[in-house]
Amino acid sequence: MTAHVNENCIGCGLCTGICPTAFLMTDEGVAAARDEILPEWEGQVQEAAESCPTSAIEVSH
Repeated sequence: MTAHVNENCIGCGLCTGICPTAFLMTDEGVAAARDEILPEWEGQVQEAAESCPTSAIEVSH
């Protein structure tokens, strides 16, 4: 699985609250996904993507 945070991100931090191991906040005030998504994080990453208010998280399997 890979995850990408696109330009729709408003920096609300919801994803970092749901899965802080896979998402972080950048110096620009928006979220970013780590390069490697471990298998044990996949459920939380999917939850973060589905919960994102701007659909900024793109997940591919």
